[in-house]
Amino acid sequence: MVDQTQAGTLVLVVGPSGAGKDSLLAAAREALASDPHYLFPSRDITRPADAGGEDHNAVTKAEFSLRRDAGDYALSWEANGHGYGIPISIHAALDAGQCVLCNVSRAVIDAARGRYPRMRVLWVTAPLMVLAERIAGRGRETPDEVAARLSRASYAQPQGADVTIIDNSGSLDDSTAQFLDAIRAVAAQTVR
Repeated sequence: MVDQTQAGTLVLVVGPSGAGKDSLLAAAREALASDPHYLFPSRDITRPADAGGEDHNAVTKAEFSLRRDAGDYALSWEANGHGYGIPISIHAALDAGQCVLCNVSRAVIDAARGRYPRMRVLWVTAPLMVLAERIAGRGRETPDEVAARLSRASYAQPQGADVTIIDNSGSLDDSTAQFLDAIRAVAAQTVR
């Protein structure tokens, strides 16, 4: 549990599959690389490292379960047949006043709200047709898996004063600019 005097801010990047969360995070990581105030931790995922998509720490399902049960994850969840974990090491970064950005499932938002006094949600979205094209273009899922991901895209977006919506249906440059503006606004509120 993070101390209630946590100086940094946890930024949860959420949205449906194909919304472009990984692309925006990669662009932000590159744009903010020289600023030590920002941390973009790698997730543990029970998916092979060469499966495509984001850089991640590949772990087996057994390793994931052991790490989760040992308390090695600040946040963890299972979705789409895989386990995902955000390392507990983010607590030190938050205590040091950093802005920590993590790609997570919307299913962990409420738990994170209960644990992290300084938390924000960046909801990345795009129209259904754009999501469908992007998911199919990745080549990781079967047609049935693509359909299942798209069916979940219509779930309600998170609500609350801590939620900022990022429309990623236009150019990556425009969406990145909007994403960076939102990140910088959040970071301006953290204690340095």
